[in-house]
Amino acid sequence: MRLTDTQRQTIQRIITDELGPAATVKLFGSRLDDTARGGDIDLYVELEEPVEHPAQLSARLSVRFMRAMQGRKVDVLLSSESQ
Repeated sequence: MRLTDTQRQTIQRIITDELGPAATVKLFGSRLDDTARGGDIDLYVELEEPVEHPAQLSARLSVRFMRAMQGRKVDVLLSSESQ
C-alpha cells in the first residue's frame, strides 16, 4: 500500500469526523500496487446508515482529503446498506 502513516491517519481522522466511528474506509486502485508510481488515491467508504445526498458527501470528503494532502487527487466511493 502506497500511503504514508500520516496519510492513513489523516484519512481515518476525516472519516471519523464526518461519519463517526462506525464508518469504515478501504483503499483500492493503483495505490495497492507497491511497485507502481504516482496515481490518485481511491477510497471505498462503507456506511451502516443510508445517506440523503451521497454525491454531495462524496464530493465534500474528496475536497477535505485533497486539502489535507496538499492537492493530491482523492476519489471517494460510498456504499451503504440501502444504496
